[in-house]
Amino acid sequence: MNKSNITTLLRKMGLMHLADRLNFHYQKFRNRTSNKAFKEHNPDVILPPDYMIYESFQMNYDNYYNDSLDTAKWLISYFEKHIGLKNARILEWGCGPARIIRHLPKLLDSSCEIFGSDYNHQTIEWCQKNIPQVHFSKNNLQPPLEYQSNFFDTIYATSVFTHLSEEMHYAWFVELKRLCKPNGIIFLTTHGNNCKPKLNADELKLFEAGKLVVRGNVKEGHRTFAAYQPPEFMRKLFSEVEILEHATREPEGSYIPQDVWIVRKK
Repeated sequence: MNKSNITTLLRKMGLMHLADRLNFHYQKFRNRTSNKAFKEHNPDVILPPDYMIYESFQMNYDNYYNDSLDTAKWLISYFEKHIGLKNARILEWGCGPARIIRHLPKLLDSSCEIFGSDYNHQTIEWCQKNIPQVHFSKNNLQPPLEYQSNFFDTIYATSVFTHLSEEMHYAWFVELKRLCKPNGIIFLTTHGNNCKPKLNADELKLFEAGKLVVRGNVKEGHRTFAAYQPPEFMRKLFSEVEILEHATREPEGSYIPQDVWIVRKK
């Protein structure tokens, strides 16, 4: 039985959250030596609780901090191709435990205002207490956010739509578009064609037909809730904005990159 069939069975049995929690403890044990070394060599780095780290990325302190610094630089390289980054308001929607956003104040011009929002209230409370120079707010699984319309120059979300239902894809994109200034940009990542090998036969048929593939039976928004977005579906979602860029990257070993979409509000 392959991995896809195993996870399908776990979902049907209502055991995905239990399996994910067991995997967390396994990953924590597996990374215990490297994580201890990271803390010894980086005593000034404030880390969130272990499960927050695992839920947002991997149970590895170095990856959480240093790989995420590289990701922040990578994001900025995309932003600056399409919009100015001075006197800008920037929002990370779905910021989690500040994996990426914590690095932006030292990478961006000091004239920028940086905001982060997430539906995990415990995570946001941790961010508010521990991450300076960023304005954090709580949201619910459903929109809206607390900000006024046309407030942000740049909005980004990495691997957030990948954990939402079709209904929430449309509801949240309408909300992000409301928040974005005219001529502002929205940056999103999705599970695109690179992820087709992960799909079972029925899922692949849906994906090839341009339809969203959703693996549910778990809490929506959680890492175990998965959505796979064919390009045709995303173009339909973006019918009222200008698509500036759709970038795909080649897989590297076991690493399967998500698609990058950048759109401009008209």
